Amino acid sequence: ISPGYCWPFQASRSQVVFRLPTEVRPTAITVQHPLKKSSALGDISSAPRDFTVSVSLCQALGAGTWCWGKAGVDEEREEEVLLGTFSYDTEKEPTQTFPLQNELPRAFQFIRLVIQSNWGKSGYTCIYRVQVHGKIMGMNAIGQAQG
Repeated sequence: ISPGYCWPFQASRSQVVFRLPTEVRPTAITVQHPLKKSSALGDISSAPRDFTVSVSLCQALGAGTWCWGKAGVDEEREEEVLLGTFSYDTEKEPTQTFPLQNELPRAFQFIRLVIQSNWGKSGYTCIYRVQVHGKIMGMNAIGQAQG
């Protein structure tokens, strides 16, 4: 990754929903940000600090919302399920993998990443790379997603 070539989120608190190419039963998430010594100015205060990962049974589509399951809720009547709360440490390796704290017995195609805070930059938070790890579900014998 190259410092400065990131996906900047306005402010220190932001969120994004990732649509995965197929349904995945998530087990971990990896976040990557350049090291301080890689930055020309030695400033990586725009790196994410505290963040949450969740899956949603409802997904906003255009003017409406489309939900999976019975009325878009799970067994506990929740529309969204928290998979974990994590902290990215700028003093550790640039690539950090976080095992999810709440694994689910089913697969999802939409993962929500909510940046709760960064390392001090007030104007924006930079996301360089996010990877979702897990078991791919819904694939046929030749590797095509089944609908």
